[in-house]
Amino acid sequence: MGVSFLGVGMAVPEFKLLNFDLERMVDTSDEWIISRTGIKSRHISRSEDIIELSVRASSMALEMAKVDREEVDVIILATITPKMGFPATACLLQEHLGCKRAYAFDVSAACSGFLYGLELASALIQSGKARKALLIGAETLSQIVDWNDRSTCVLFGDGAGAVLLGEGSGEVIGSALYSDGSHASVLYAERCSTIQMKGKELFKLAVRLMADACHEVLKRYGYSIEDVSLVIPHQANARIITALAERLGLSEERVFVNIQKYGNTSAASIPIAICEAMQSGLIRSESLVLLTAMGGGLTWGATLVRF
Repeated sequence: MGVSFLGVGMAVPEFKLLNFDLERMVDTSDEWIISRTGIKSRHISRSEDIIELSVRASSMALEMAKVDREEVDVIILATITPKMGFPATACLLQEHLGCKRAYAFDVSAACSGFLYGLELASALIQSGKARKALLIGAETLSQIVDWNDRSTCVLFGDGAGAVLLGEGSGEVIGSALYSDGSHASVLYAERCSTIQMKGKELFKLAVRLMADACHEVLKRYGYSIEDVSLVIPHQANARIITALAERLGLSEERVFVNIQKYGNTSAASIPIAICEAMQSGLIRSESLVLLTAMGGGLTWGATLVRF
């Protein structure tokens, strides 16, 4: 059974924090941030919480698909910044959206959360257990950033991206997903604490592991990198994306980048990128798109999608 992206949506907070603003907060500069990360701005939530951002992104996806909210069978929300310990943020979203028939749950896999959720949602549709699945990646990382730590506060932003999946002519071809808890100390946030990161070690792991996952999923399903129309990597750092493209042998125009506008939005990164890539015409019917991410856990993987 085919699985199609019926609708996509995204939302970011109204307030935009520029690099020049960060110059007044910590010992950094616009030039330093751009040269090392590629980020020029990020959106920071002041009044909008994760529920509001998720509602806006989800509503956009549902409206694009022209699907009634009571047709949604399941809601999966990927996040590491939930509204509360429990209930699941997805349950709160279900109430706000009015998707009364849907069951809802969260996925916690850091920056790889959207790929993990995509694997679950597509499997439910392919098995006939669900006909329409709403998948959201949403984060308010500004709540767990140490704004005195110049090595991390320049990197992260808030936002939400949503996709409505259903039966159709498209295909979530398959994934190669991995976890390795032995690297948990490379990127983490303890309960009631802020993000801790070993940047140099993370950089090396991210490039190697994402490239390996891309090669594996292509090999597993009988494709080559030449078959891929567009690669959408997790938007963590522009230098990571450049190094990944070089490792995969890809030209710049075949790799989607929007980190300069939003920074690292963790689980929201890939769905926001998918939405913008579709709006700009980079993803069309029959496009073969390779998604890849790595995040704290460590979690990482790659997913091949035929739109």
